[in-house]
Amino acid sequence: MSGEVQPIRWRGDRLELLDQRLLPDKTEYIVCRSAEEVAQAIRDMVVRGAPAIGCAAAFGVVLGKGSKATYEILAKSRPTAVNLFWALERMKKAKDLEAEARAIFEEDLAANRAIGRLGAELIRERSRVMTHCNTGALATAGYGTALGVIRASKGKNISVIANETRPYLQGARLTAWELVQEGIPCTLITDSMAGHLMSRGEVDVVIVGADRIAANGDVANKIGTYPLAVLAKRHGIPFYVAAPLSTFDPKIPDGSQIPIEERPAAEVTGYRGTRWAPEGVSVRNPAFDVTPAELVTAIISEKGIASPPYRESIAALLK
Repeated sequence: MSGEVQPIRWRGDRLELLDQRLLPDKTEYIVCRSAEEVAQAIRDMVVRGAPAIGCAAAFGVVLGKGSKATYEILAKSRPTAVNLFWALERMKKAKDLEAEARAIFEEDLAANRAIGRLGAELIRERSRVMTHCNTGALATAGYGTALGVIRASKGKNISVIANETRPYLQGARLTAWELVQEGIPCTLITDSMAGHLMSRGEVDVVIVGADRIAANGDVANKIGTYPLAVLAKRHGIPFYVAAPLSTFDPKIPDGSQIPIEERPAAEVTGYRGTRWAPEGVSVRNPAFDVTPAELVTAIISEKGIASPPYRESIAALLK
């Protein structure tokens, strides 16, 4: 699948980004020839998913020739995903910008495959796996984090329950599309149906990705993840988080310190030109929420699986 879906294509003098706003209807690429265009593409959700944002930003630095303004423009594109800032800091130390950007991209691919292998050990035969948002090839350099675990578990005859993930529908538009392409059985539900299926014993495991993981194991991920973790705890269902080490932020002591992006009201009041909410209504649109570490069964990284107590196990992974 990762060979077929290429969300990020570097062409030496330009960056081509698969426009994820158009999926699954159209497969079109946006061409970026400057750091400003890359930052705009990140802001506008042309490219999304924490690892993919980091990779795109690294190539954006190349296009901007590593100027101070380049770093400032890219750093302001989206605030929550720490991979963005991790990639920018790494690029600042690089002597060869293009080589470093390519390395970040290739390392993310390798990390995803390692996460898939390690995570698959936690998935039992014929498991019914619930996931939220999109954590596949589209959200990374390729292959995926939580969806990478699902891919690596394909031989176990698993099936997937994909939450639609309001308001941007990454689950309905992107995760379902990737799983159909892959031939993995997938059932799409609205976010509000998750608890009902859990209460009926129709979910065996929940696995999600992350945009930032604090030193204590608190996890920022797409809005709707926190209630899913609460429901999983209530019903005794394992709740796993899959993320590369670049998503861990040891400088953040706990989830209360993670900045939460608020996105435009139009994403909630309608979709693709259709408005369903009345004019004049107030809107909140936080793009992420924080799941407390106590609700997380384990965190799967490319270097190993962290278990409670997370402060110690995460510190060991980051050594």
